[in-house]
Amino acid sequence: MSRRLVIWGGGILAVILIVIFVLAYLIDEPLRRKVERDMNARLKGYTVRVEKLDFHPVGLSLDLEKLWIYQTPHPDPPIAYIPNLHASVHWKALLSGRLVGDFQIEDPKVHIDLRQFVQESKDPTPIQDKGWQDALEAAYPLKIDRFAIRNGDLTYVDKGPYKPLHVRKLNFTAENIRNVKSAKGVYPSPVDLEGVVFDKGNAKFKGDVDFLAKPHIALKGDLELGEITLDYFKPIAERYKLSVRTGSLSTRGSIEYAPDVQKIMINNLSLTGLDADYLHQETQTAPTEKVTKEAGKVARETANDPTLEVKVERFTADGRIGFVNQAAKPPYNVFLDGTRLQLENLSNHFKEGPARARVTGRFMGSGPTQVQATFRPESKGPDLDLTLSIENTDMRRMNDLLRAYGNFDVVAGNFSVYSEIKIRQGTIDGYVKPLFQRHESVRSASRRREKHVSKALRGAGRGNLRAAAKSAAVRGRDKSADFRRRGSTSDQHVGDDCPADPKRVLQSDPVRI
Repeated sequence: MSRRLVIWGGGILAVILIVIFVLAYLIDEPLRRKVERDMNARLKGYTVRVEKLDFHPVGLSLDLEKLWIYQTPHPDPPIAYIPNLHASVHWKALLSGRLVGDFQIEDPKVHIDLRQFVQESKDPTPIQDKGWQDALEAAYPLKIDRFAIRNGDLTYVDKGPYKPLHVRKLNFTAENIRNVKSAKGVYPSPVDLEGVVFDKGNAKFKGDVDFLAKPHIALKGDLELGEITLDYFKPIAERYKLSVRTGSLSTRGSIEYAPDVQKIMINNLSLTGLDADYLHQETQTAPTEKVTKEAGKVARETANDPTLEVKVERFTADGRIGFVNQAAKPPYNVFLDGTRLQLENLSNHFKEGPARARVTGRFMGSGPTQVQATFRPESKGPDLDLTLSIENTDMRRMNDLLRAYGNFDVVAGNFSVYSEIKIRQGTIDGYVKPLFQRHESVRSASRRREKHVSKALRGAGRGNLRAAAKSAAVRGRDKSADFRRRGSTSDQHVGDDCPADPKRVLQSDPVRI
C-alpha cells in the first residue's frame, strides 16, 4: 500500500512539474510582450526590444535574451545590446528576511556616438530620471538589492577620423542597494568597478555608496587609473584648442562625494611621454572662452570653501609642451622640450600651506630652462612667487617669433632671459631681463630703420607683460613695462643697403614690472 502511494505521489508530482514547465514555456511569449510594453511605458527618451524571455519557475527567475536599447530621436545605431539579463530572488538577502531582487547583465555592449551624446546633454530630463530602475522593476517586480555587470564593453565614437573611446572587460558589482535611509556619512552599499581603458590602461574603483541619499547618491572610495593613453581624447581636446599627440596618464587617490561634502585627494598624478600644444587662434571659439571664464570663477569661489576639499600631494609630467599662435603672421610655435615638471601640495585650502612647483627643460629645444614657483589659494586673486631662467637659446629657432613681432630674423645668436615676479592682492612686482649674445647678423624683412626693429622687440615684450598684469587684475599704479636700452639708436638711420646692427637692437636693461 505504501509503495503504491509513493508511486501515485511521484506520478502526481511529475505531472505537476510537467504542467508547470509547459505553462512556463507557453507563458514566455505573452510575458515577453508584456515586459517589453511595460518597460517602454516607464522609459523616457528611449525604447527597448526584447527578442526572447525565459521564465524559470524553479528558482523564480527569468532571463531577458537579446535585449536592444534605442535612443528615440536617434535609433540607429542602437545604444546598447544585452545578450542576457538575469533576474532572480537575492537568496542571500532572503536569509536576512528581505525579499529583494538580484540582477546580473552578461556581456553588454554599449555604443554611443556624438549625435546621441549631444541629444542626451540637451535633454532637460536628468539621466537618473529617465526611468531605468522602474524599467528593470517592470521586468522583475522585486526591488533591486544586488546589481552586477560582467564583461561589459563601452564605446564612444566622435565625429571625424579619431579613435573611438573604448572600455572593455568592464566588471561592476553593487550590493545592499535597498538599504534603509542611512545616517549622515554612512555608505551602506559596497561597490567594485574595474575595466581595461583603451589599449592597455586600467581603471579601478572600490568603495561604498548610499544609493538612497538625497538629492543625489553619495559615495566614498579609492580610485586608481593606470596608463590611460591621452591621444584617444583628441576629439574632446581639440574643441578646447589642445593638440595632444602622445602621452599617458596614471593616478591614485580617493574621492568622497555627498550632498554636504566633496573631497578629492590625489596621492599621485603623472603624465608621461607628453607631446601637446595649446593652439591660439584669432577668433576664440565658444568652448574655449567659456572654459577660461568658468575656470577663473570656480578657482575664486572654491578657494578655502569648507564644503569642497581638493588636494594633489604630488603631480609629475615629462615630455614636450608648446604654444602655437596661429593668429600671428607668420604663425609661430614656442615650446619646452625635455620637460620635467614636479608639483607638490596643491590644494584649494590655505591651511594646507603653499604649493611648490619646479620645471626644467630646454626652451625651443636648446636653451636650458628652470622655473620655480610657490603659490597659495586665495579667493581675492593669485598669490604667487615665480623665478625663471632661460639660458643660451639658439635664436635661429626663434625666427618665426621674431618675424611675427619684429619683421626680422637672425642667422646666429643666443637668447637668455631672467625673471623674478611676485603677485600679491592683485598687484604684480618684479623684473624681466632679456639678454642677446653673439649675433652675426640681423636681416630686416622690410629694410626699415633700426629704431623700428627695436621698437617692435620692445613692443612685443611690453604687450605680453601688460597681458599678464591684466590677468592678475592689477589695480593702482601703472604696471606696464618700461624698457631702457644702453645707448640710444633713435637718432641713427639705417639706409636701404645697410642692415640693422643686432648688438644695438637686441640689448636691453632689466624690464621693471
